[in-house]
Amino acid sequence: MAAAIVPLKLDISGAIHADFGVTETELAALRPSLEYAQKEVLEADAKAYDSKKIPAEKDPLDHGFLDLPDRLLKEYQERRAESELGRIMTAAAKLREQVDRVVILGIGGSYMGAKALMDACCQPYYNELSRAERGGYPRIYFEGNNIDNDASQGLLHLLGTQQGTTPETRWGIVVISKSGETLETAVAFRQFTAALVKSCGGDVKKAAELIIPVMGEKGRLADLSQALGCKEWFPVPDGVGGRFSILSAVGLVPAALMGLDIIRLLQGASLMTKHFREAPAKENAVLQFVGVSHLMETRRMANLRILCMWAKSLECAGLWYDQLLAESLGKRFLGATPLTTVNTRDLHSRAQQHQQGRRDKLFVNVIVDKWRFDSLAVGKSEFDQDKLNDIAAKTLPELMSAAIQGTNEAYAGDGRPTIDLHLPSTDVTVMGQYFQWLMIATVVEGRLLGINPYGQPGVQMYKGAMKRILGR
Repeated sequence: MAAAIVPLKLDISGAIHADFGVTETELAALRPSLEYAQKEVLEADAKAYDSKKIPAEKDPLDHGFLDLPDRLLKEYQERRAESELGRIMTAAAKLREQVDRVVILGIGGSYMGAKALMDACCQPYYNELSRAERGGYPRIYFEGNNIDNDASQGLLHLLGTQQGTTPETRWGIVVISKSGETLETAVAFRQFTAALVKSCGGDVKKAAELIIPVMGEKGRLADLSQALGCKEWFPVPDGVGGRFSILSAVGLVPAALMGLDIIRLLQGASLMTKHFREAPAKENAVLQFVGVSHLMETRRMANLRILCMWAKSLECAGLWYDQLLAESLGKRFLGATPLTTVNTRDLHSRAQQHQQGRRDKLFVNVIVDKWRFDSLAVGKSEFDQDKLNDIAAKTLPELMSAAIQGTNEAYAGDGRPTIDLHLPSTDVTVMGQYFQWLMIATVVEGRLLGINPYGQPGVQMYKGAMKRILGR
């Protein structure tokens, strides 16, 4: 029997401040608007999405992410091996039996969620472990997310051009792109496929067996995958935009290759959706977060949202939210600007400005309550020139807790509003909740601002200019 899922905990008390934060009265006054936005997301958006099988490109309504975890879990329960989740687990098991390294090619939402899952849920130095220590799961690398000559060349050099006869000497590719038209990923796929074919002695058919595309049913990548002869592929579902796709095959295929429990990941997300649907506004973590964020932006001009990750393993989970918030709400001269920091590291570079700079920030602390490893003590030493013996019995988690408490006290004393999000751990059920929490919150916040959170028309402008400069 699976263990019960421990829910996230949100504490907004650090943002309650009559002069510099929000007040209980303001939150109470906003509650009807939050409840209306909640209803719109659950009913009006869903109805409009259902009536448009494929949302218009210029005015998308990519509402499909909301019920995606429940749909995938239900299908798995009914069809098991024949379901999408069943096929993902089978394909991942087959590929990891054949290779020791897998390159994930994708950009933006097509890779950031998977990278966030790897950093949060896998051992910190996962790729450095032996195959046995990794449980037989392959090393994972990410490319196709930039046009960086040296990064690409360095990884190609590491992978090599010779495939051996054992899994330890072979590598494969997962390419993620709905259309195949995104330049960074398309170029990388061409280059890495050429290297893979060469490593297979020029045998395209053999190389194709080591490639898993995640894509739309139509488009350049679909055509290319068919031409290569790729036998297994998985869909980027219609009605699910890239930055909302972490809980689709986009994130699930890489997660399965890492050995993560994708069923539990989706169950965590499903629990958050249930909480959003059923919890009253005053106790609803999504609506509480949106309420404080919205009031800070509109009443206090706090247009910088600082996501303070109190664990190195969560940095990419913060960068994932940076994209989600920036592309969803950065429209019509509105929307907070996201910024991820990692503490205590960045307290030594940004704390001064955060503490005494402009009052244009809301600080969101993401705190891990239970660490992966046993607590490591400072330790007593006969060499006490560093003057640490007085805290020799203290552990790193205790030092971290003191840093969090001290920083929050300093911010509170100077009228700097904070929100604390407590993650029970960084396992897959917690991360599933985290992703779904922020995706739903972003859509609700867009409703309050009167912004369609789907689509990213501004991004298309640079792409068009880039094509012109390249003579395309």
